[in-house]
Amino acid sequence: MKFLKQVGDYAKDSFQAAKFIGQGLAVTFDHMGRRPVTVQYPYEKLIPSERYRGRIHFEFDKCISCEVCVRVCPINLPVVDWEFNKEQKKKKLNHYSIDFGVCIFCGNCVEYCPTNCLSMTEEYELSAYDRHELNYDSVALGRLPEKVTLDPMVQPIRELAYLPKGVTEPHDLPKGSQRAGRHPEDILEELEQEKAKRQKASADSENN
Repeated sequence: MKFLKQVGDYAKDSFQAAKFIGQGLAVTFDHMGRRPVTVQYPYEKLIPSERYRGRIHFEFDKCISCEVCVRVCPINLPVVDWEFNKEQKKKKLNHYSIDFGVCIFCGNCVEYCPTNCLSMTEEYELSAYDRHELNYDSVALGRLPEKVTLDPMVQPIRELAYLPKGVTEPHDLPKGSQRAGRHPEDILEELEQEKAKRQKASADSENN
């Protein structure tokens, strides 16, 4: 009886294992016919949205060393080094730095800056071999990133779309369908076509 029970347990476990393997393979085969959503980075890059919180840009000449950015920062991150100029009776900024290895990109410093010397950029490629390289000084913060649309080595993608417009079934996509989201030139072409249609419609209405 003990031997038969062991054989039964073994058969039961084998059946369960085969069932789980079959479920995994079913998911795999189901996705084989779907459209890939990956972006071929770094040859293709998504264009960040207008309100994207990327690396902070700093304008040295606008800063009045009020340290509001330090007070509103949840971790008191910005380092503002200034000295008081007795002749002008004003603060003189010597050094400003932000460590992006610690920054949480909440945007409070940009929101509360009274002189708008801080702003968010679209730069999100901040990887470095040494985390100390992420401590940006005023010179590094003053550099503006290059736009994705202006980089000739990169194919910009406006949005990450999973399926073409009007397609609800992820299988049986037409041949030659675009792999990822629409490119900026596609959007411009659509806008020009819509503009031409509107002009034609207005011209027809005037003629009638």
